[in-house]
Amino acid sequence: MRDNDQFAALVLAADRGDQDPVARYTGAACKAYAPVCGKPMVIRVLDALSGCNKIKSILLCGPPESLLSACGELKQRIENKQVDWVKNLDSPARSAVHGLSQIDMHQRILLTTADHALLTPEIVEYFLQASRNLECDATVGIIRYETLQDRYGNARRTVIRLRDGNFCGCNLFTFNSRGRTLVDFWQQAEALRKRPWKLINRVLGWRAVWSYLTGRLTLDQALQEVSEKTGVQVRPVILPFPEAGIDVDKVEDLQLVKSVLAKAISTHPPV
Repeated sequence: MRDNDQFAALVLAADRGDQDPVARYTGAACKAYAPVCGKPMVIRVLDALSGCNKIKSILLCGPPESLLSACGELKQRIENKQVDWVKNLDSPARSAVHGLSQIDMHQRILLTTADHALLTPEIVEYFLQASRNLECDATVGIIRYETLQDRYGNARRTVIRLRDGNFCGCNLFTFNSRGRTLVDFWQQAEALRKRPWKLINRVLGWRAVWSYLTGRLTLDQALQEVSEKTGVQVRPVILPFPEAGIDVDKVEDLQLVKSVLAKAISTHPPV
C-alpha cells in the first residue's frame, strides 16, 4: 500500500487516573488499563489499529509517564517502537493538539480514544476507506441509534435526534492538514455532547437550535454549518457496526463490553 493511502493513528489515553469510576471499580492505575476479558482496554485499541493495513503508525497521548510501568505490555510496545508515546496535557483538546504537533503536517490522521474497547480492524478499515472515498478535509464516524439498539437494546448512549435519524458518536475522526484545525472545535462539541441543544447553539448558532428544537435539522445541514463556519469540509461516515458506538465511560459500559467480548470469544475461541 502506498504511504499516501495510509493514516497515522493518534490515540488519546488520558483520564482522571485512579479517580475515574472505571479505574476505581477495576483497581486499575487508570481507565485505559482497565482489563476486559484479560486484556487492558488500551491494548485492545492498539491491536485493532495495528491489525489494519491502512495504519502507518500509532502515537499514544497519555497515560502519564509515571503510570507506564503499571502496564507491562504497553511499556514493552513503547520500548520496542511498536507504539510511540507522548505525554498528555491538562485537557483532551490540548492533548490532541500536542499529539498532532508530533505528526507530519501532510500525514492524514485517524483520531480515536483508548476506551474504545470494542474497536476492531474491520471497523477501522471500513471507516478509513469510507473517509478516503469522501475526499474531504475531515470525517466523523457515527452510527444510527437503531443500529445500536437492535443489537444491544440495553446500551445507554447519548443520542442526537435529527430530522433524518437518531445518531450516536463513535470517537472516530479523520483529518487532513486543513482538517486538523477542527480538533479544538470537536473538543468543544464533545464537552457539550450530553446537552444536544447547547451543543448545537454553541457550534452552529441559534437558527440551527431552532431547526433542531422543531425537528427540522438534518445531519447534512448540521455538518454544512460546521463547514461554512470553519472553512473545513466535514462529512459523516455512518458505520454499520453497533460496537463502534460503544466506549467505556461508566462501569455499566464496562460490563456491557465484557459481555460482548465474552460472547464473541465463546463463539470464536482463539486457535
